[in-house]
Amino acid sequence: MALSKLHVKKDDEVMVIAGNDKGKRGKVLKAFPKEERVVVEGINIRHKHQQPSQDMPQGGIVEKEAPIYSSNVMLICKYCDQPTKTGTEVLDSGEKVRVCKECGEIID
Repeated sequence: MALSKLHVKKDDEVMVIAGNDKGKRGKVLKAFPKEERVVVEGINIRHKHQQPSQDMPQGGIVEKEAPIYSSNVMLICKYCDQPTKTGTEVLDSGEKVRVCKECGEIID
């Protein structure tokens, strides 16, 4: 099984384009290429009922970000500050880079 490639990476700023959190922005905390999912800061918050443990003696309800499907987020370009599609270009040095389709700037 081939490993699929995501259009976003860790620490990218993204905007949610579908689902309950549509229109919200956040930073990608984790990426799971095999599942094609990403965890975005402050998006898709779930409540977990935590039993008391040594780390958390009183227990309680913990809020945690859950993964969302990667096609539901769109990368935000640093230069034009817009959600954008990305393309790839090969530089003269042979390095492959992501390019903003709106303004043409290199994103990496």
